[in-house]
Amino acid sequence: MSRHVAVLMGGWSAEREVSLVSGAAVVEALKARDYEVSAIDVGHTIAATLTDLKPDVCFNALHGRFGEDGCIQGVLETIGIPYTHSGVLASALAMDKPAAKKIFEAAGIQCAEGSVVHRDQVLAGDIMDAPYVIKPMNEGSSVGVLIVTDGANAKPFDHEAWHYGEEVLIERYIPGREIQVAVMGDRALGAIEIVPKKQFYDYEAKYSDGFAEHLMPAPINPGAYDEMLRQAQLAHDELGCRGVTRSDFRYDDTAGEPGEIYLLETNTQPGMTPLSLAPEIAAHAGIDFGELVDWLVRDAGVGR
Repeated sequence: MSRHVAVLMGGWSAEREVSLVSGAAVVEALKARDYEVSAIDVGHTIAATLTDLKPDVCFNALHGRFGEDGCIQGVLETIGIPYTHSGVLASALAMDKPAAKKIFEAAGIQCAEGSVVHRDQVLAGDIMDAPYVIKPMNEGSSVGVLIVTDGANAKPFDHEAWHYGEEVLIERYIPGREIQVAVMGDRALGAIEIVPKKQFYDYEAKYSDGFAEHLMPAPINPGAYDEMLRQAQLAHDELGCRGVTRSDFRYDDTAGEPGEIYLLETNTQPGMTPLSLAPEIAAHAGIDFGELVDWLVRDAGVGR
């Protein structure tokens, strides 16, 4: 059976450059496992490109809008090509932060208190007692995320520079530690703690070497560790995800261990760069990068 994989990368989201790095790593790993590989920098004619190419499966290494919000998944469903990671609905739900929070909370998972407001309400001030977090409704990799601290300027962001929509998600800032959990199908692989060298684990810290320390396994209360794995698997299942996901938590241990667990979001397209956390967690669980990529392709339908 032919094993021709088209690796989708790049695109036009705010995370284009990271996607290109993820895609290049995936291409190299697949070639090392004797797949026939086509690397595609995704443009607006992607449906026609794939219809002509006729790969057996697409490895979705796109990040951000179009790549992980259900759009490219819908294109691939329409033209009938199997693909890695989550499907249309799960991708759309996970990318829509308020919708995902409703699903998590209905499943008994604790999330940070917050609400959706118009950005003008934020600029008017007094939207929530500081510290609080401003998030775009549907971006990934902490793109556009702002933390408003006590004593901050009454206008926490530049109205003209905000390119993430009229509505924003406002959440209470949760103190404590940054913990992330990778899930591979029906198995939560482990939890890693991220210790950023700046205020929080933003886009720069995620993809710049030396901007954060990774502690694997996360050095927290064993019971809390196991509970985070359970919640990450539950979030994965409740959203209807498949393949690999990564769930991001805040762990508030400021009053001592065990601390309070808050799920921030579940990412259906975790990064595959040299600094990405899902591959690092998988490696600690005994699954190297090549095995992880090969499993994702097989999970999409090739080799079954």
